[in-house]
Order: sequence, then structure tokens, then C-alpha cells
Amino acid sequence: QVQLVESGGGSVQAGGSLRLSCAASGYTYSSYCMGWFRQAPGKEREGVASINSDGKTTYADSVKGRFTISKDNTKNTLYLKMNSLKAEDTGMYYCAAGPYKGVIAGVCIGLDAWGQGTLVTVSS
Repeated sequence: QVQLVESGGGSVQAGGSLRLSCAASGYTYSSYCMGWFRQAPGKEREGVASINSDGKTTYADSVKGRFTISKDNTKNTLYLKMNSLKAEDTGMYYCAAGPYKGVIAGVCIGLDAWGQGTLVTVSS
């Protein structure tokens, strides 16, 4: 059973930075994808960034050049470094994982394991 636990959220002023972490355990996929998603109040969840088992990264257009996704296989941890944060980046950020099924709009699709989320608040 895959377990994902996010941390690192908080409050920051616009232009600031945060790094989110996602500790993962229990997955045994040979070809997998992990990603970050977010949901702002009153809005649908959207994909932010993904990384597959080959290390290939993809991003949503809204965060390209500002966010960086990475993973440390020795620690089984996924990261999201967020720079130049904007008020519109505010939301609950979720880590997700699953077997690789493809990418649409910069994020992996069909991920079936999700963390509980960590809140990011950016004030302008």
C-alpha cells in the first residue's frame, strides 16, 4: 500500500520561496510517475509538476521557470521547490504517485495514491 506524507507548506509573501516534501513508501511500480497537484479555494484541482521513474520532469505552463520538481531515491522523497511565488499559487498542495500512464498538460495522469496535502498561502 502506497503512503504519501507531505510537509513544508506555510505562509509566505509574494516573491518568496518554499520547498515542499513528500515522503513516500510502499510503491513497487517498475515504471512510475510522481507529481504535485494543487487546489485553490473554490477551484478544481490542477496539476503542477510531475517526474517519472526515468527522471523526466514536466510542468504546467503556470509554474514553468518558477517551480522545480525533484526526487531523492535514497530517501524515497519527492520535492517541489517553489520560487517567485504569487498570490495565485495559494492552495492545498498534494503529492500523488502511480504507475506511469502518460502526461497531459505537463502532469502525469491516472495517479492513484494521494497524500493528505499541505497548505501554501502566498500573500500579496
